[in-house]
Amino acid sequence: AMVVLIIQLFTGIFLTMNYKPSADEAFASVEYIMRDVEWGWLIRYMHSTGASFFFIVIYLHMFRAMLYGSYQKPRELIWIIGMLIFFATFAEAFAGYLLPWGQMSYWGAQVIISLFGAIPAVGESVVEYIRGDYSISDITLNRFFALHVVLIPIALIALVFVHIVALHHVGSNNPDGVEIKDHKGPDGIPLDGVAFHPYHTSKDLVGIIVFLMVFCAVVFFAPDMGGYFLEHANFEPANMMATPEHIAPVWYFTPFYAILRAVPDKLWGAVLMASAVLLPLFLPWLDRSRVRSIRYRGWMHRLALTLFVISFVTLGWLGMQPVESIYVTMSRIFSVVYFGFFLLMPYYTVIDKTRPVPDRVVYRG
Repeated sequence: AMVVLIIQLFTGIFLTMNYKPSADEAFASVEYIMRDVEWGWLIRYMHSTGASFFFIVIYLHMFRAMLYGSYQKPRELIWIIGMLIFFATFAEAFAGYLLPWGQMSYWGAQVIISLFGAIPAVGESVVEYIRGDYSISDITLNRFFALHVVLIPIALIALVFVHIVALHHVGSNNPDGVEIKDHKGPDGIPLDGVAFHPYHTSKDLVGIIVFLMVFCAVVFFAPDMGGYFLEHANFEPANMMATPEHIAPVWYFTPFYAILRAVPDKLWGAVLMASAVLLPLFLPWLDRSRVRSIRYRGWMHRLALTLFVISFVTLGWLGMQPVESIYVTMSRIFSVVYFGFFLLMPYYTVIDKTRPVPDRVVYRG
């Protein structure tokens, strides 16, 4: 995650040198970067690909934490800070999504911002405040540019720093979910602990090399990933007089967008979408099991987690599909599964039959 964050920061700096946050010049400045700036196409593709890879890494990081119970005591604060990073990344991605001023960027932002209009009494005022105008315009673009380039990155870097400090204080979890600090040698070092260098650095170095190989393959051979990383409609300048036939956000937003579309009422759709994003924040208190790792959990939790993953991936796919009755019905079914995983967790984690947890980390050769 740190590697991708560094890539995003440095490529973002170079893009900012040539980008013009103006409704009249934004799209043309992106084309100028792609065609006339030396290595501009590479910097732009690294930034757009990095955004998707950042979310891939974050989703995998969260999934690993859910597998091994890394959100449980004493790591609740680490999980909360991590979720705040997730929210900040969402805000950063949304603010940056408008900047190319393409057709899908414009109308996607229009749809999402209009959701705030569902807030009773003050909704329309909130929408106007966010846009800074009666419609998405040059003012909105400048606001989002300031948020994307200055405010949110500063908050993101601060949260990452606090996240690392909190992790260093408590210590990382392990696949067995065992506290290695409970068993220390005469020198005060955990018996099952290993030195950060060279063991963790070597492991991380291999992972970074493999990651960069995949990352470069996408950047050089499939930067748009068939329209998933860079939508084809965004290669057209924004036109407020022509609505696209099918409006859908980038893939990392689509699971929550599918939940929004599954509800016919605008207010309740927005509430459920926001709830879907916020619910993982409460995992430390929803999970009542004394066992952390899935290795020693019972069949109920394993089944629930499997259904959750299936529902999340399927909702992501459904969010990209056109609004048809079959897709809306499927979205409702998988939305129930998604929310059921969290809302029923206080019950099935208590009655689920678990296996004995070892006192120390078990070596599996």
